[in-house]
Amino acid sequence: MTISVVSTILYGILGIIGGIVGYQKAGSKISLISGVVSGILLIVSGLVALQGQKWGLILGIAVAGILVIVFAVRFVKTRKFMPAGLMSILGLVVIFSILKNF
Repeated sequence: MTISVVSTILYGILGIIGGIVGYQKAGSKISLISGVVSGILLIVSGLVALQGQKWGLILGIAVAGILVIVFAVRFVKTRKFMPAGLMSILGLVVIFSILKNF
């Protein structure tokens, strides 16, 4: 298991947890849905990449890239590091770890 697979799966788990926490704290159904959907996509991409299929890594880059953009915009608007700044940085870490595997 490579670092790119591990980081992608962990980022997916963190996304699901974040969506649930966002729903519990703010009642945001959008946070719940987007967190669960993006988290599942990241976990699936990590598992597919674990099986040696490159499209899993491509999916991971795409989902993480979208999340980085969304969270970066949110960070600029709110100026709050948690969760937007942290998720942006972790998304970049995932992208760079995947790109290192190509």
